[in-house]
Amino acid sequence: MLSVFISSLAASLFTLFVLQMKFYPHFWSDLMYYARLRRVGRSMMARMKRGVVTYLHNFELQVRKSPDKPFIVFEDQILTYRDVDERSNRFAHVFRCHCGFQCGDIVAFLMRNEADFICVWFGLCKLGCEVAFLNFNVKAESLHHCLRSCAARALVIGSDLMGCVDEVLLMLKDDRIDVWVSSDVSSHPDVGTLLDKVDAASPEKPSVNIPQTKLMSNFLFIFTSGTTGLPKAARISHMKAVMCMAFLRMCGACADDKVYLTLPLYHMSASLLGIGGCIHLGATCVLKRKFSASQFWKDCVKYDVTVFQYIGELCRYLIHQPNTAEEALHRVRLAAGSGLRADVWREFVRRFGKIQIRESYGLTEASIGFVNYTDEVGPIGRATYFNKLSLPFEFVKCDPQTYEPFRTDSGRCVKASKGETGLLVAPVTFTNPFLGYAGDKGLSEKKLLRDVFKKGDVYFNTGDLMLQDHRDFVYFKDRIGDTFRWKGENVSTLEVSEVLGCLDFLQDVSVYGVTVPGYEGRAGMAAVVLKNGQGLDGERFYSHLLHTLPLYAWPWFLRVQTSLDVTDTFKQRKGALVEQGFNPDAVQQPLYFLDTSKKNYTPLTAPLYERIISGKIRL
Repeated sequence: MLSVFISSLAASLFTLFVLQMKFYPHFWSDLMYYARLRRVGRSMMARMKRGVVTYLHNFELQVRKSPDKPFIVFEDQILTYRDVDERSNRFAHVFRCHCGFQCGDIVAFLMRNEADFICVWFGLCKLGCEVAFLNFNVKAESLHHCLRSCAARALVIGSDLMGCVDEVLLMLKDDRIDVWVSSDVSSHPDVGTLLDKVDAASPEKPSVNIPQTKLMSNFLFIFTSGTTGLPKAARISHMKAVMCMAFLRMCGACADDKVYLTLPLYHMSASLLGIGGCIHLGATCVLKRKFSASQFWKDCVKYDVTVFQYIGELCRYLIHQPNTAEEALHRVRLAAGSGLRADVWREFVRRFGKIQIRESYGLTEASIGFVNYTDEVGPIGRATYFNKLSLPFEFVKCDPQTYEPFRTDSGRCVKASKGETGLLVAPVTFTNPFLGYAGDKGLSEKKLLRDVFKKGDVYFNTGDLMLQDHRDFVYFKDRIGDTFRWKGENVSTLEVSEVLGCLDFLQDVSVYGVTVPGYEGRAGMAAVVLKNGQGLDGERFYSHLLHTLPLYAWPWFLRVQTSLDVTDTFKQRKGALVEQGFNPDAVQQPLYFLDTSKKNYTPLTAPLYERIISGKIRL
């Protein structure tokens, strides 16, 4: 009898296994990822009960646990966790005693990747200051706007970036924004110096009366491009910052890893996910001043790198590099990031060995995110029951022209079906807070959807179109609104339009992004209308770009028209412009291409078009 029972049980279990593999092949991967997420969550809650509440608290915990372990490896420098702690203490004393910074002050800083970026940042945190990370590519007008929008009391800049503030120093003085440079000397009488004071400062943590931290209070500002033109200062809560620190662990990294970080630290990906991820694990960060495709694998071998963070463009650059001996000698086992195209993904793994790819998706303003923890090539993650338990989200139908969510007669949104592209939205909750943007409250309200599925609910509108397939994999399709992504940066079309509108020979401008074969994201393009009697002055156009916009925001293609197509409410119609792109066969109007070697726009002919799309001319 017992043998019959055991046989029946075995047959039943085998049948269940076959059905599970056929209909739910990723069930165990989903369950194990959810279990890991729960373990990490419980660990964080246990830390919080012990008083480890903030990003800085987590760093100080690692200092106590592993003071002599290398934390930052930068060029020829090796700084242990204790070294960074003590140097950040020195900066904190200088900021308090010489700069007059106090708890609650908002301090912006403009620095390239270097070890002192982290020391300056943590030094400000130790005084209870809120920090604003500035993109060092921004030009004078945008820089001034950023400082005013976040109400910065002071600006700290890297020694190599003094030229970025020359044009705005008088305006900053008028706004009573103090400027300090991370250097021994200053070429401006109104700019104070820091490094000549740091060595003499105490390495002990300053005694500062900082009020008890609230998880939902603001930790720092990170600027993001949006539909309103100039950059917006997104508020990052302490809660979100601490949640970001678990990213590398969730991707499979551990304390013994050496994490290679080439992304700019003013981005959330590098500062919160990368540096924060190393702190959470107690791992070592190999920090690079800037990404170099030719040096990448040499650095991985030199520093014994085992993990690196990427954006899709980075991986594409690597697969187009000539073969080197180092690419076969490295010990990299894991790559974590976002924006990796499927064809680049396959070629990357084929060429560089068994590197586990962990493609992900996340936002600066909100905590909703995905990680593709399977070996499926292409998706950003999965939309399963387990994943929605931790961070709820939905995909809703939207109008293909306006991208506004469809509403039923009762005013409710409609969920997109599997296999149908929908707009990603997520409820605003304790674990998915949205603190909004500094400055105009209207900017924050535009990101919220109300009464989505029931009266009174509030959802964050990501502005991103996603597709959930019938196997529950999620694919990123496009970013809606007046932004596009190029060279790993978000570009605001309205900001570029406003800058181009200053050219006196242009009457109207419409800026948008177009796809170019072999490139991630979209390259900038502008449809322009010339004023009566005026011609296109390509050299002046180039000079204007050089002095007003970062390189990634430049329009590579121009389309000269007699008028722009607009709606009844005078909104520009860009759908047809985007679809036609820069193909001379599809566009009847004159087209031009930005030839940086000639510092001019040149006519875009059919042969030139073929050279661009074949990759013979690089953008």
